[in-house]
Amino acid sequence: MARSLDIRSDLPTPLPMGTAAQLRLLDEGAHLFLTAGYAETTMREIAAAAGMKAGSIYHHFTSKEEMLELILIQGIDVMIQSFHQTQRETQESDALSRLRAHVRAHLGSLFEHGPYTAAHVTTFPYAPTEVRKRIVPVRDGYETLWTELLESLSDSGAITLPSSVSMTRLILMGAMNQTIEWFDPSGNQSVDQLAEAIARQLWDGVTPR
Repeated sequence: MARSLDIRSDLPTPLPMGTAAQLRLLDEGAHLFLTAGYAETTMREIAAAAGMKAGSIYHHFTSKEEMLELILIQGIDVMIQSFHQTQRETQESDALSRLRAHVRAHLGSLFEHGPYTAAHVTTFPYAPTEVRKRIVPVRDGYETLWTELLESLSDSGAITLPSSVSMTRLILMGAMNQTIEWFDPSGNQSVDQLAEAIARQLWDGVTPR
């Protein structure tokens, strides 16, 4: 299904390597994978969006699968970096503030750092099997960070999880990632307001009565 998201790209996290042409192609590829779908996007379309001739793209990448893997890696890397930065900044904060800040960081990765993270979330299920196998360990690492956060909040007595930590994490991640389908960051509600709403809903469900 095509998407019409206006994902801001004023705060991009650049890929660590690559020529300017390669980075431009990856930017356009991530945008097209997000808005049109991975299967529906052709290398010709990516080249055209980057202002290149169709054949020129193969001087930079051997296949669409190679581009997808780089885009997926970049997307998850943005989330991991944001998590660690938030962790450092909220070490002395109360439990609700920590939870809210981490939700805000995840949503910021989706809506404020270019299309890579949102493209990761929407495209990963459709990636070729071999690509998914190489990305899964990194995704597992990010999920572990969230598990450890929820466990620390639970161990401190700040929250009481109504189910297992893994199920709570899946519910929260699902709520955050699903916003790609309906939230418009240029609309009436801000990412800050969205983060507050999601964090508050979870908090109200896990705070001891």
